[in-house]
Amino acid sequence: MSVPVDIRVETRDFDPGAELAAARRRLGGAAGAVATFIGLVRDRAAPGQPVATLHLEHYPGMTENSIRAIVDRALSRWPLLDVVVVHRVGDLAPSEQIVFVQVASAHRAAAFAACEFLMDFLKTDAVFWKREDSPDGRRWIESTGDDCRRAEAWGDGNA
Repeated sequence: MSVPVDIRVETRDFDPGAELAAARRRLGGAAGAVATFIGLVRDRAAPGQPVATLHLEHYPGMTENSIRAIVDRALSRWPLLDVVVVHRVGDLAPSEQIVFVQVASAHRAAAFAACEFLMDFLKTDAVFWKREDSPDGRRWIESTGDDCRRAEAWGDGNA
């Protein structure tokens, strides 16, 4: 059985309610759990460092392929029924939605774990270039040490 996977990289905002409704239509009664994560743009990079805008760039095709590789790793670990990953690019202001991950499975443990796994690896392995714009200037940012430790903790050697 092929698991429906929807990966989108786009500038427009997403509607989490519409994403859940679409998954429920696709799944019928097969799923017992759907776990979601919505990431928002923070207004501070660190204490005392305000962020006016977060700018994300990507390389079409390469970015989607990097996300698909992460999703494939999740599919090999958990019995998933449906996966949706939406990541925004362009200029985003604080409090705007930046990423949406939705995972369905027959049971909650797999849905929760796969959702967390996907987010941990989106932070480290997905091909995006991120820049914070603040009153003090522009700064390109990379995965943090905490992001890398979280990904490494999954123990699959791909972080």
